[in-house]
Amino acid sequence: MKELELKYGCNPNQKPSKIYMADGSDLPIKVLNGKPGYINFLDALNGWQLVRELKKATGLPAATSFKHVSPAGASVGLPMSNTLKKIYWVDDMGDLSPLACAYARARGADRMSSFGDFISLSDPCDADTARLIKREVSDGVIAPGYTEEAMEILMQKKNGNYNIIQIDEDYKPAPLEHKQVYGVTFEQGRQELAIDDELLSNIVTENKEIPENALIDMKISLITLKYTQSNSVCFVKDGQAIGIGAGQQSRVHCTRLAGQKADNWWLRQCPKVMNLPFVDGIRRADRDNAIDLYIGDEYMDVLAEGAWQRTFKEKPEVFTKEEKRAWLDQLQNVTLGSDAFFPFFDNIERAYKSGVKYIAQPGGSVRDEAVIDCCNKYNMVMAFTGIRLFHH
Repeated sequence: MKELELKYGCNPNQKPSKIYMADGSDLPIKVLNGKPGYINFLDALNGWQLVRELKKATGLPAATSFKHVSPAGASVGLPMSNTLKKIYWVDDMGDLSPLACAYARARGADRMSSFGDFISLSDPCDADTARLIKREVSDGVIAPGYTEEAMEILMQKKNGNYNIIQIDEDYKPAPLEHKQVYGVTFEQGRQELAIDDELLSNIVTENKEIPENALIDMKISLITLKYTQSNSVCFVKDGQAIGIGAGQQSRVHCTRLAGQKADNWWLRQCPKVMNLPFVDGIRRADRDNAIDLYIGDEYMDVLAEGAWQRTFKEKPEVFTKEEKRAWLDQLQNVTLGSDAFFPFFDNIERAYKSGVKYIAQPGGSVRDEAVIDCCNKYNMVMAFTGIRLFHH
């Protein structure tokens, strides 16, 4: 297939729309089911690059949950604790394959943002992963292949119209890439920077000890940022992104946004939140929305008289600011990656409040020394990569 006509572009009024290979060669994808749209393909192809690189860097199956051309979550296929299984709503699914664990983590880190996502998988989709995908609200999936059982499961979604794309895992794009803006063609070399140990070897802080698991988390943060709309910052813990701040003009706003998402991920693991008495039959999306409100500043939206009865069997106690801070203080050894240098140490101060211990960033600011001093104050480890990772 050399080209594929699409229903419309980014918006319904943007017609005609299609994808094709400029050199006339065959597309590296096959649509096995459904009718993916313009934004679906943007998410799919960006997400595929991310998981392909995560697999290469870690040797583990990888998954990402994309929304509007940025990842809402990304992870490698490490086992989940019972707590994670519960907050990701997969504790009823038994033992899951490594690939399914990767998607459960990618989807579960920020369930609000992942609602209606496009999924990218580094490995052929198996039955476990398909069963997990089937129960979530999602637009589609891209993978290098699908088992027969996985296809049967996925074909049951959306009345048989779920978008299923197969990518040629051996496809290598041309070294130069092009895009058009306002009729003007832009050309640049592809971002082929390898995220490896050497890139993370320039440690500029007094503390220079990076354990192997933190080194993996650093790679995950930077690879995730390579495919996140800039400015961007990514918090990672135990092999998965737990907070991604994308597309903000100010870097500290990226850090605050990503840090708040990381905080929410941790607050959801507090027993007071995990034991909320939801009414029977509550929909998954309504449960996620209620938790987001309960742990946030607008908690009275779900606890007010007449509101809580629709969600809970009995009225929960307020999750106080002091209780939340005490729980957040237990979050430790988080990794933070940034796609460009930190211009002020306020980013480090905010990161510290979310348990950050390890940082990877390009360096190169005139205020690098102030940023390093702030890291030293908290005994953090920071590596300068020397490489910016903007993505637009």
